[in-house]
Amino acid sequence: MPSVKLYDMKAKEVGTLELADALFNAEYNESVIHQAVVARLANERQGTKSTLTRSEVRGGGAKPWRQKGTGRARQGSIRSPQWVKGGVVFAPKSRDFSKKMNAKAKTVALLSALSQKIRDDEVIFIDEIKVAEAKTKEMVAFLKAFNLEKTVLLVMDNADEAVLRASANIPAVSTIAASQINTYDVVKNAKIVMSKQAVQQIEEVYGE
Repeated sequence: MPSVKLYDMKAKEVGTLELADALFNAEYNESVIHQAVVARLANERQGTKSTLTRSEVRGGGAKPWRQKGTGRARQGSIRSPQWVKGGVVFAPKSRDFSKKMNAKAKTVALLSALSQKIRDDEVIFIDEIKVAEAKTKEMVAFLKAFNLEKTVLLVMDNADEAVLRASANIPAVSTIAASQINTYDVVKNAKIVMSKQAVQQIEEVYGE
């Protein structure tokens, strides 16, 4: 089992934490991670855009003027694409962009991404993620203590209202429950801050 340092919110080392080797030292699998990220982004697309083709635009049943003798270009319908309010050529239509990925592959991608983050020293393990007050300055002090200047993902065992409120006004900080952790959020953020209880929850879910 890999052993990692355990800190408090003031960046003071308070002990060590033993991690399950099978979960947090998994082999790096770039292709599965890529598949998981693409699926997540695709599933977020609404796919609701839709415009009308010339067959769907209202009106235009009659020929606007006779074929010959007017001096103007021949026209068959005022709903042809070249007319104002005419139909759209190759009109975009609603479609489903979602991609399916089986549960086993999702697990492999998540554990692979997490393990690589740990090997790259991009995961900080905290005894307990909590703040004295639900104020932004509390979270700012925490970030300064660890010199966290880029995007940070806080992984907690439960939704602590004080932590959520303290981090709400900091764009670079996002929070997530351990039960909802996913490959996309792990890869997206530069640093991961994970509580000891969150690690235990992940081991309970994926260690079976």
